Amino acid sequence: MADNQDALNALRWKKFNVLNDGFVCLVDVMGSDDSIVQAARVSYGAGTKSVSDDRTLIRYLMRHRHETPFEMAEVKLLVRAPMDAWRQWVRHRTASINEYSTRYSVAINSAQTTEPTAWRLQASSNRQGSDGLLSPEEGAKLTEEEREFQSAARAMYERRVELGVAREQARKDLPLATYTEAYWKCDLRNLLHFLSLRMESHAQYEIRAYAKIIGEEIVRPLFPNAYEAFVDYMLDSCSLSRLEQETIARLAAAGKVPATYEDFLDACDPAWKGLTRCREREEALEKCVKLGLVVRD
Repeated sequence: MADNQDALNALRWKKFNVLNDGFVCLVDVMGSDDSIVQAARVSYGAGTKSVSDDRTLIRYLMRHRHETPFEMAEVKLLVRAPMDAWRQWVRHRTASINEYSTRYSVAINSAQTTEPTAWRLQASSNRQGSDGLLSPEEGAKLTEEEREFQSAARAMYERRVELGVAREQARKDLPLATYTEAYWKCDLRNLLHFLSLRMESHAQYEIRAYAKIIGEEIVRPLFPNAYEAFVDYMLDSCSLSRLEQETIARLAAAGKVPATYEDFLDACDPAWKGLTRCREREEALEKCVKLGLVVRD
C-alpha cells in the first residue's frame, strides 16, 4: 500500500503531454492491487491468502475473465484532446465525464496540428484505417493549408463572440481539431477494456497516443500487478476461434509447420476458400504468422 501511495503522490497532477498541445494528468485514484484481491477473496472467506498470493490471484482473475474485482478501483483523469479523438473516447460509455462547455466558456484557443511527414494514407484493406504516409512534399502543402484554415476558423469564431453572438452558436464552425478538456473517471475494469482497444496497433494514432500514456505512465505504476496481467492476457494475447484452431490442426496434421501461404490457404476453413476478400481469413493468417506457424513469402 505504501508503494501505491508513493506512486500516487508522484503522479497526481503531473502533466503528460500528448500530440502538439494535448495532455493527460491524474487527478485521483481509489484503490490499488490490494483492492482487487480484497474484493476477490470476499467470495472465498478466510484462509485463501496462503493458497494464492496477490500477483497470482490477479493473474488468475484476468486470465479467466473474472472481472468484477477490478471494478473496486477507480481512476480519475483530466485530459485535453482534439474533439475528433474525444468523439472516439466517449464512445466508451462506462465512465463518468464532465467536459469543458463551449456554451458557457470561450472555446480553447488551440487545435491539433499535423507535421508534413505525418499525413497518413487511407488503407486499401481497412475502410476505417490508415496505411503508409503521404510524401513530405505533399504533406508540407497540406500542413500549410491546415494552418491557414485553422487560423481563419478561429478568427471567424472570435469575431462572432466579439459581436455578441451566443457562444453556443458562434462555435458551430470550429474544426474538429479544436482541443477540449474533460474530467474522466472510470473503474479499472472498464479502463483496461478501453486500453485494450485503444492501445491496439490498429487503433487510430491520435487516441492510441493518449491510451499509451494512460496505460504505461499512470495505470502501470498505480496497479503494477493488474497492469502486468492486462498486458499478458489482454493487450498482447492472441485468441483463436474454432475455425482458426481447426486450420492450425490441419497444418500440423499435414506436417506443414511452418507453412507457406499456399499451405495456409489449402488448410483454411472451406467457408474462407474462393473469397477474393476475407477479413476473417486475413486476421487468421496474421495470427499464424505471429505464432511462427506460417512464413510469408
